[in-house]
Amino acid sequence: MRSGTAFTQGLRQAVDKGPVWTVEAVRQVRYHVVSSDGLFALDNTTLLNGCPDVPLRPGDRRLVVLDENVDALYGATVREYFACHGVDAQVVPLRADEAVKQWDAVTRVVDAMNDFGIDRRREPVIAVGGGVLTDIVGFAASLYRRGTPYIRIPTTLIGLVDAGVGVKTGVNYELGKNRLGTYAPATATFLDRLFLRSLDLRHISNGLAEILKMALIRSEDLFALLESSGAAVRADRFQGTTDALATAADTIISESIHLMLEELQPNLWESSLERCVDYGHTFSPTIEMHALPALLHGEAVVVDMALTTALSALRGYVSAAQADRIYSVIHALGLPLGNEVLDEPDLLENALEDTVRHRDGRQRLPLPVGIGHHRFVDDVTPKELREAARLVRDHGQQPPFRSPLETFVPARVGV
Repeated sequence: MRSGTAFTQGLRQAVDKGPVWTVEAVRQVRYHVVSSDGLFALDNTTLLNGCPDVPLRPGDRRLVVLDENVDALYGATVREYFACHGVDAQVVPLRADEAVKQWDAVTRVVDAMNDFGIDRRREPVIAVGGGVLTDIVGFAASLYRRGTPYIRIPTTLIGLVDAGVGVKTGVNYELGKNRLGTYAPATATFLDRLFLRSLDLRHISNGLAEILKMALIRSEDLFALLESSGAAVRADRFQGTTDALATAADTIISESIHLMLEELQPNLWESSLERCVDYGHTFSPTIEMHALPALLHGEAVVVDMALTTALSALRGYVSAAQADRIYSVIHALGLPLGNEVLDEPDLLENALEDTVRHRDGRQRLPLPVGIGHHRFVDDVTPKELREAARLVRDHGQQPPFRSPLETFVPARVGV
């Protein structure tokens, strides 16, 4: 056999210095993103047979890790659904927000898996909650017995369009955002937009930041839709209470997910470090961890985007009129342009240095070119950062836009 002959020759060539073996293998990756509103309605069978790789039958067992805030709102509905369909579900409520996204949360999930006596082949763990919850559960599942399947059911907008559709898991370590993590795709992610109706508007804005990210680097059409309908869709919590709002909400969500998956699919393991989806994630990990608990993830990302829009404006990649449109949309979506941590000496320079270590010694910094396009640069200077921060502060003097339909509700982190 040709391959066997080549292997033998290679072995003979190495025999004087000792044998050398080289093993190459390719592992196929397949996962599903399934959209279905009202997942836990008793007559909705999507969770039972909507995905062929994870069928759920009467008599099956499932460990369900439920964000404790989601448990307060939907816990009875979730338990009733599984009981109605003959599934023996053990529900484990878990606090899951950025302040506790640490190793201890992972061990609590591992303890639950161990106590449950999970069958790592046939009993995928089900994670129901925001992006923090699904990150924690996904990380724990990737470690338990070197890999246990899991299913994600995100309940936040950022979970639907960002955290729920990729393959990365992770938790924070000291001041390092997601410093511990793995590449571990969920077998399936089920998207249910009805969960968004119970979110306060701050968390709707949090998810809109990641949608705006995709618009700025990939789609002028998506940006225009956010510009024309984003504030109204936000106030409506993506529930589609009119035909126009339903069409806008459907398009915004589906287009942002499509663009995200289009970028992720050919580079799931990040073999190429020039990733346009890293836009908004150069300075934001440091900003977010220094500002905790003042900023949510999407809020930190949009501060990063405001800063890099200013960098692009300084370089002439974005016109003054385009920058004004971007900042106006940020305001209209109820998002901040800046944060007081930007005034900390050397914070942005240190953030860029940390990102350079993460990107193999180069900045590989995606910057917007106009609206809907991007380019990568490696030569941003500390002087440029200071000037860009000044421009953002000048724009940030305006108060964030508030819809007349909005009423203040304290953010329920993790719901």
